Amino acid sequence: MKKFLFFLSKIFAIIILLAVVLDVVYTKAYLQTNKRGKIGYVYNSKPKTIDIVILGSSRAYYHLVTPIFLKEGFNTFNYGMEGSKLFESDLILKLLLAKENKIKNVILEVDLSLSSETEYSEANALKFMPYFWDSKIIRDQFEHLPENNIEYFLPYYRFMKYETKLGFREMLSNAVDKKGSDQNDGGYLGLFYSNPELKLDLSNVEPRRNKYYEEIKSLCKKNDINLIAIMTPVCKNTKGMDYFQKINKIYPEIHNYEDVIVEDKYFSSCAHLTDEGAKIFTARILKDFFNK
Repeated sequence: MKKFLFFLSKIFAIIILLAVVLDVVYTKAYLQTNKRGKIGYVYNSKPKTIDIVILGSSRAYYHLVTPIFLKEGFNTFNYGMEGSKLFESDLILKLLLAKENKIKNVILEVDLSLSSETEYSEANALKFMPYFWDSKIIRDQFEHLPENNIEYFLPYYRFMKYETKLGFREMLSNAVDKKGSDQNDGGYLGLFYSNPELKLDLSNVEPRRNKYYEEIKSLCKKNDINLIAIMTPVCKNTKGMDYFQKINKIYPEIHNYEDVIVEDKYFSSCAHLTDEGAKIFTARILKDFFNK
């Protein structure tokens, strides 16, 4: 029996050792490039001066056209991600500041995320996982979450759990410095199709105070960053449009642009502009905040 237990303990020790080695190898691979995704671009780039940092969900990703800002002479990058919550926006800003970037302005899309019942987006949160053991800031952001259980602390487990996103193929692409598509056009992605059935129902959702938005406000104030918090357009068929007025009752400083574009031809879906609509919207943001 003792021999059997000794044998099992050796097998367990070998598995743990192998997991530690694989964890180190994978983590080192993800630290090699800033060309793959937006989080790697934040984490592995040298510090620089950035005129405009764009943060938010797909309603920032698809709505704020980086090349237009660049053409006007503003060093800009769009860190918006589809499905992103304010949890991820807050963490990106913390990492940018920790990497000693000098940021002049932050444009933060903050509207529909204020009604979200989920604190963070797993699909986007996992993008920070390769840097988990290299960054105390990332560990601290996840520490208090009830979902943040021992699986994140087991060596190599996070790479196995999210194998399709973080596994061998993606690790190898990082290791060989292969360029990804997330950084094309300065992080902006245009939509070139239109859905004829434009519908959005906000009548049963309520905005609420959000600690990550308030953390972003504090970070901007502390670091002398001009924060421009905005609500971006929705189609005219949206039900419950008073949702946006409710936001302003909680946070009156958020600029409401929900109705600055109303023609259906400029919408890909009720919550997302087409590329043409995004260009019109971006021109309005430039005019209102940067061409004074």
